[in-house]
Amino acid sequence: MRKCFLILLFLLIVVNSYAQDDRRQIFNLLEEQRQAWNQGNLEGYMQGYWQSDSLLFVGKSGPRYGWKNTLDNYKRGYPDKETMGILTFDIREVRMMGNGYAFVLGAWHLKRKNDEPAGFFTLFLRKIRGSWKIIADHSS
Repeated sequence: MRKCFLILLFLLIVVNSYAQDDRRQIFNLLEEQRQAWNQGNLEGYMQGYWQSDSLLFVGKSGPRYGWKNTLDNYKRGYPDKETMGILTFDIREVRMMGNGYAFVLGAWHLKRKNDEPAGFFTLFLRKIRGSWKIIADHSS
């Protein structure tokens, strides 16, 4: 009985350490995106997204599909560094969903010269070839 308990405890520790590493990788991905945004680098920001026609982005205009479409929409909405402003995130929750999937809930805030828009986002991420990528983004 004691041996089974020790094996179970060991497995729980191993699983928890993998989950903590995945959370750290997700936070790092979001931080890399934030830094790219604040440098005015939309292409760098988009590296956090799955480069696929199946990428889903839902914003005020409704659902849109595709990495290139999402990049083009960002370029139209944020044509220069001044309109991009300074981005900050408040990550409220990172929930590991098992089998290489995760859910993130957060808030975003832009500080610009004349305004400070803000809102919330939910992200669905998938670990693809060892790297976490956003496969669905709903931002408001």
